[in-house]
Amino acid sequence: MKQMVMIKRVATLVVLGVALSGCSTVKGWFAGKDAAAKKALEPAELVKFEPTAKVDRLWSVNVGKGEKRIGVRQGPVVADGRVYAAAIYGGVHAIDLQTGKKVWTYEPAKVKKQPKLRLSGGPGVGEGLVVIGTLDGQVIALDANDGSEKWRAKVSGEVISAPAIGQGMVFVRSNDGRVTAFDVSNGTQRWFNPRELPALTVRGNAAVVTGPGVLFIGNDDGSVSALAMTDGRTVWDQMVANGEGRTELERMSDVDGAPVLEGNTLFVSSFKNQTMAIEGPTGRPLWSRDHGGAGGVALTSGNVFVTDNKGGVFGLDKTSGSAMWSQTGLARRSLTGPVVHGDYIVVGDYKGYLHWLRTDNGEFAARAKSGGDALLAQPVSADGILLVQNVDGKLTAFRLAQ
Repeated sequence: MKQMVMIKRVATLVVLGVALSGCSTVKGWFAGKDAAAKKALEPAELVKFEPTAKVDRLWSVNVGKGEKRIGVRQGPVVADGRVYAAAIYGGVHAIDLQTGKKVWTYEPAKVKKQPKLRLSGGPGVGEGLVVIGTLDGQVIALDANDGSEKWRAKVSGEVISAPAIGQGMVFVRSNDGRVTAFDVSNGTQRWFNPRELPALTVRGNAAVVTGPGVLFIGNDDGSVSALAMTDGRTVWDQMVANGEGRTELERMSDVDGAPVLEGNTLFVSSFKNQTMAIEGPTGRPLWSRDHGGAGGVALTSGNVFVTDNKGGVFGLDKTSGSAMWSQTGLARRSLTGPVVHGDYIVVGDYKGYLHWLRTDNGEFAARAKSGGDALLAQPVSADGILLVQNVDGKLTAFRLAQ
């Protein structure tokens, strides 16, 4: 599966084709080279291995018609023993984490003569609310207890990432680069912070991440920003990966995986294969390494884990960023970002497979299939349970066998 890109300004894509006809000899000259080149671009075949971990499937539910080729990387969130998940069409669902039983379902009412809402961004959970965004720029807040609608608001672009909630506000990143804050009680707009976008970006936005009094925003220009929660002013900007290159395509450097805050340190990775540790209060870089991608990061006590755009998985030292190990056996399989599950790192791929790798050396430990459709969203791990949502709206839970 190819990495999705999206044109933010007006641009023209021209495909040039050359037809060779009536000359089988010329075709023969290049047949071998073309076949070899094509094979080199194909996803790596899965190699067999002796499993050292056993994985059990707990339950599986369908949450609606999934995103398919929209490319929003829609995934679940866990809070207070419940899984909250949504699909483009199919509503928002609260599901018991242990059993997979649906607690409630919300479906937006169809407005006469208007298209049905496409639920794309989120959900986000906090302060008694479940908040979802739409491809039409609507923001809908639901009561986390029963799914009843509390309020609606509007932003200036698509919402394709999870809103964040904190300090009495809901924070929404729209696809035009703007971050908007709404009052958690009634949806009144409190402030907004705009940002200019590059001409060409990877399809997707990093979820807003909350810190002590600030928000951390991964930007399409390869930077991370810290915004003050109270008024939205920019506290600092730090470039993670410079958009260098001769073409717009080469300059894409989006930070599309959600940054991870641990203590005072922010860990973030960019589409430009750059991962950085940043001092949260000041924005000062602590280290930077040429491994990473748009899928996000995962942490253990001593390591940072990332996937890159070529299908590599890397374990980095948390203190220095030095590479501890790499796993290249999943090359070109369009991997999700990693998540820690027990003593393992888990990534998903374009065929619906999940791969458990040992955190100490990156060796394969287990493999399971969540279905036949692609996994784009970073898996989620909570209370020993791994959750993954595919592009067809199927949500599946796994547990490591004891």
